[in-house]
Amino acid sequence: MSSTSAVNSLASGTTPSTPTYSISDILAASSGSSTAGIDVTAAVAAAIYADRAPERVWQADQTTFSSQTTALTAIQTATQAVQTDMESLNTLTGSPLSARTVASSNSAYLTATATDGTTIGDHSVTINSLAATGSWYSDLETSPTATLPTSSITINMAGGGSTTIQTGSGNAGDTLNDLAIAINTATTGSGAGLGVNATVISDSTGSRLAIVANSPGAAADFSVSEPYTSWTAPQMTSGETLGANTLTLTGATAGAGTATITTTTGETYAQLATAINSATDSNGNPLGITATATTDGSGNTNLTLTSTDGTTPFTINEPSATTGSFGFTQAVAGANASLTVDGVPISSASNTVTGAVPGVTLNLLGATSGSPVALAVQSDASQVSTAVNQFVTDYNSVIGLINAQYTVSSTTSSSGTTTNAEGILATDPTLTGLQSALEQAVNYAYTPPTGTTTTVSSLNDLGITANNDGTLTVDSTTLDNALSNNPNDVQNFFEGTALDGFASSVNAALNTYTEPATGAFTVDLNSISSENTNITSEISDFETNYIASQQTSLTAEYSSAEEALQALPEEMQQLNSELGFNNNSSNG
Repeated sequence: MSSTSAVNSLASGTTPSTPTYSISDILAASSGSSTAGIDVTAAVAAAIYADRAPERVWQADQTTFSSQTTALTAIQTATQAVQTDMESLNTLTGSPLSARTVASSNSAYLTATATDGTTIGDHSVTINSLAATGSWYSDLETSPTATLPTSSITINMAGGGSTTIQTGSGNAGDTLNDLAIAINTATTGSGAGLGVNATVISDSTGSRLAIVANSPGAAADFSVSEPYTSWTAPQMTSGETLGANTLTLTGATAGAGTATITTTTGETYAQLATAINSATDSNGNPLGITATATTDGSGNTNLTLTSTDGTTPFTINEPSATTGSFGFTQAVAGANASLTVDGVPISSASNTVTGAVPGVTLNLLGATSGSPVALAVQSDASQVSTAVNQFVTDYNSVIGLINAQYTVSSTTSSSGTTTNAEGILATDPTLTGLQSALEQAVNYAYTPPTGTTTTVSSLNDLGITANNDGTLTVDSTTLDNALSNNPNDVQNFFEGTALDGFASSVNAALNTYTEPATGAFTVDLNSISSENTNITSEISDFETNYIASQQTSLTAEYSSAEEALQALPEEMQQLNSELGFNNNSSNG
């Protein structure tokens, strides 16, 4: 009912002595509400909500686009994971298929590692002796800071070069601590370091200087000697004899070489003197040293070595008890490791041997006393199994996401209406194409080169079969047998003859979808994004060009109506007056 009709209805009929209507009734009837006046904001909002009906349709489309983007991106990511799996199985370096392990029949004496791609096979290794690092130690001193006797020591490197350091008060080797520093900072004639490291070792008996070569092997060995023109051995009491030992002398001649004198248990100084006087150096020349053995009245014997010419010094490695001397003893002679590999003799300066078997590093731990150790270079089945199972897991993830889009689900609204629908991408051609590409890819059949055979030509041969829903299942027993018994066939199946096997085939099929610039995923996602952007522009234009002006217009119209309603009370008073009602009488 219009406002005018409502007013007329209230004013019609027999004129009473007092009016039977009220101002509030008329305002309520005029506004069409239960209370007087108009809620301009609510009225405008209701009208604008109705005008925005097209926007709600567009926004629903945008919600669909967002869901499609989320679902498609998830499938894209899962597909790229499958490609990553295939790329890891289709490379010449770093592939699980190229990884190798080495099994040792006696790991207490020999272990080994192999680089990727090393030829699979068996080898036999016999370790005769380990490489040794040369070392010497000094006579015992009371402390690291006790002043050493005045003398000199010469360190001779096996590879050539030597240095002599003076010991005693006021010299570089004043104490054991000073001598260690002097040795560690010394250089040979060529300016290179000595290749040794000196440290002071102390215990409850006193302190010694230990000198150790920086590297094992004969080439890094060294000797420590003291130059003398006269040297006296410790006195032996009556009846005392020598033990088994060696004495190394450097002759007192120009360009002198060395000579090693070996003593046996029970030998006397007289016998040792005879051996020294008849010895020749490493160059075949006389030593230029005269050895004299004497016995005093008590039966005690002495041994004295002197330079034959009385001036040219010689060196001796045996510690001296002579006052004012300071000597060293050899603890370990530097030596190369000796071994045979597949019957071939090998000498190595290190106990880590490379090159004896191409691609294999041998770690020598002990001499095998002539008993060979068997080594087996094998494919790393564990790495390959992990990679294959990862591929199956990632493949099943893609198939699962695709299957979910074709699964019909039911939803029930608040009114009780049930709707059945497939996934948001069920009609997307990218999805149907990908599903077909994946199914074809796993049906790949490998054909070996002419003249060769293989035990692995399909996934079935690896124990991988397809289920009714398109996912794959791995029979671990079949896979493990193939990896253990036919590793080369497994590798050939995945890599082919030139990285053109199963892995390459799958990768190529999926690249049509995952290629960053023109792949189906990129094209599809860009299309959805473009449509979403267009709708955003339409909504913005609709708001700017229609909703904004409509809101302004409606606000003005409803505000005017509100003002008119607010003026009704005064107009009603005038109407009462015209109808002859007393304004002072009581109104209903």
